[in-house]
Amino acid sequence: MILRRREVLYSALLGGTAHAAPGSASAGMSWQDLEPGSLRHVDLEVPGGIDAGTFIPATIFRGRQAGPVLSITAGVHGYEFPPILAAQRLLKSLSPGLLSGTVLLVRIAHLPAFQRRSLFLNPIDGKNLNRVFPGRANGTQSERIAEVISREVIERADLHIDLHVADGSEDLSPYVRVYGGLLAREQFAKSKLMGLAFGFPVAVLYRMETRQQVDGGRSCNRQAVAGGKPTLLVEMGAAGRRDERWVAGIENGILNTLRALGMLPGPLSEAVAPIWCDGERSVVSQHAGILYPAAVAGQQVRAGQVLARITDYAGAPLKDYLSPADGVLLHLQAAPPISPGEEIAAVAPLLNEAL
Repeated sequence: MILRRREVLYSALLGGTAHAAPGSASAGMSWQDLEPGSLRHVDLEVPGGIDAGTFIPATIFRGRQAGPVLSITAGVHGYEFPPILAAQRLLKSLSPGLLSGTVLLVRIAHLPAFQRRSLFLNPIDGKNLNRVFPGRANGTQSERIAEVISREVIERADLHIDLHVADGSEDLSPYVRVYGGLLAREQFAKSKLMGLAFGFPVAVLYRMETRQQVDGGRSCNRQAVAGGKPTLLVEMGAAGRRDERWVAGIENGILNTLRALGMLPGPLSEAVAPIWCDGERSVVSQHAGILYPAAVAGQQVRAGQVLARITDYAGAPLKDYLSPADGVLLHLQAAPPISPGEEIAAVAPLLNEAL
């Protein structure tokens, strides 16, 4: 039920001879039957139901030595190409022969959206995969994809990294979101370790204090948080583009994180002290019209600073939208069209405590 018969096992030595993988179609993302120091490609089956079935391209890297299990998801939004391309590169740059532990890599979580170049929504059921976790085995296609990822990938892992880029036409500066707070206190130390290993200029502490934060329109990363897994959300790049800087930045961040976790040998990349921020605050449009950005993503802004201006369709000013706090501008809508209720920007207030 879980596995299509397209498994290939590779030697830990790059360029080694491929041969058929042992195991049965019920193996899923289990690695216990996999030879230490090798990898296996798996097409996780999402059976048909009230709509069409699909599959999830994934890879299991079983290290030569024992260690933690890290799950990584790319392509939860199928139009977010840099994480998907970084996942493809890991097939060559991550050697299971050097690995201590196991990596469960979801290379394209949302294949129908990737194939149709759909920005947010599943072209089959019209839902946002990143809002339906943990999913339902008898639900629509998005819900069934989420259920398979939750059960076969996240539940098997000790830690989780979820890879994303800017939404649509946003301008975004790279940042990581580290989970802590009342409901993720035990996860924070390792989440922070993974976040620092990426070496991004901004790290955002996201405090999980209420069940609503965990459960409301649950995302892939919050599914891992709900399961008690130290979790990192990575944001780097723009949707629909394949810039080498973004692909390499994600790939190198993952490899350095594996070194920081003791799962790969070798020295860590030079440490970068990020600007620490405390959550994020949205700036939402009250108008329909044309938007003119007045700041850039990654910029430190002051409370009351103009972030964007909106005019009507004849150019008459409607409103200046201001920063709600001193902090870092994480992302800003760059496209001219804007409608009421749409997010213009997100500002991460500066953290006023030592971590």
